Amino acid sequence: MEVRRTAPVKLIVPDERRDDLHESARQFLHCANRSAEFCWDDTDYTNCVTANTTARDALYAELREGTDLTANLVQEAIRRAVQATKGCVERWKQGKRVSQPEFTSWSMVYDKRSATFYRDRVSLSTVNGRVECDFELPADSPTPYERYVLSEDYEFRASTLQYDKATDEFYFHITTRKYDSDESEVSEDTEHQTVLGIDLGVNSLAVASTGTFWQGDEYDHWCREFEKRRGEMQQRGTQAAHNALLRLGKREEAWRKQYIHTVANEIVTEAVENRCDVIAFEDLTDIRERLPQAKWHHVWAFRRLFEYVEYKAPERGVTAKQVAPNHTSQRCSRADCGFTHEANRDGEQFHCQKCGYEVNADYNTAKNIGLRYARKRKHRLRSSPKSGSGDAPVDVRINGGTLNGKSHQPIAGD
Repeated sequence: MEVRRTAPVKLIVPDERRDDLHESARQFLHCANRSAEFCWDDTDYTNCVTANTTARDALYAELREGTDLTANLVQEAIRRAVQATKGCVERWKQGKRVSQPEFTSWSMVYDKRSATFYRDRVSLSTVNGRVECDFELPADSPTPYERYVLSEDYEFRASTLQYDKATDEFYFHITTRKYDSDESEVSEDTEHQTVLGIDLGVNSLAVASTGTFWQGDEYDHWCREFEKRRGEMQQRGTQAAHNALLRLGKREEAWRKQYIHTVANEIVTEAVENRCDVIAFEDLTDIRERLPQAKWHHVWAFRRLFEYVEYKAPERGVTAKQVAPNHTSQRCSRADCGFTHEANRDGEQFHCQKCGYEVNADYNTAKNIGLRYARKRKHRLRSSPKSGSGDAPVDVRINGGTLNGKSHQPIAGD
């Protein structure tokens, strides 16, 4: 199983070499945008170029002659455009509105030939030779850099150099990878696996089939505060307000990422503590259509949450999967029922019109998501303990009871 880790490192760039990095980034973005222009076709997605070799064969000579970039940086710029085009084509096939990819953010992609690592510094290719940059690492040890980049277990992958205009600092986001073949870490014994179901929503950011809720109130509150503050700065229209707006955007992005990282860690811990092997999420395709009340920052959070859990879980012996969400909110999750009807759900409450089962609607959905993954396996999965005793007649980790989002009250027969 592939495990990826990213170690962000602040770089100390010599003053006399900062312009070399800025000029390199300008030329890198030029190459990426020229490649995107070549790959794109507004009339028919089948005419778009999504093969890296095709784009490279057509553009490499032109871009090498027209820039001062090294061969590897030119190839990475072409590859970035091809990957972006692929993503647009996939959305186009689904009937979504797309346009030609455009690259404006300051960033460059380095492979292991254009970036050479030493214990406390890195040597980077630029338009004016190589520049050696020391690392500014936190005092706490081990740092992510020490754990992953210096580890013999991980190999270096293409990584991204970024520049923070608000702080005038350079950061290198170093991506590493290892292949985990230890069966004791991720069980392949699918006949004895337990599933933790996770439902994502607006009122409750995430709900587990164990009955644990991650409420969305704090997340929504701070997203509104950031939005309000942005509006105030935009109304001023001054250069100072514009600069402050850029700094605010960086703070907001960092806050949202850290918040979702925390929730992801807690979900993985929930799975480990309940001896679960798989964390099942609903497929996030068309999530905006299924949750019309969700705003852009909710959709962003849903996607990032699954991505974070997906790469965090394997290190603790768990995998993350997605299942089709069809009717999971309308189906009764009781093992002896399963009745599905749109009248079963009324807002945040679920009331089965057949058996009378009443429970929090998001909790019911989380159980159904876990059940759907468990039951689509051809093997019988391990049953889960229920409220501390006995076996639940389902293949998903469940704590029995009724939930209202704040409390849990066991009832007979759940």
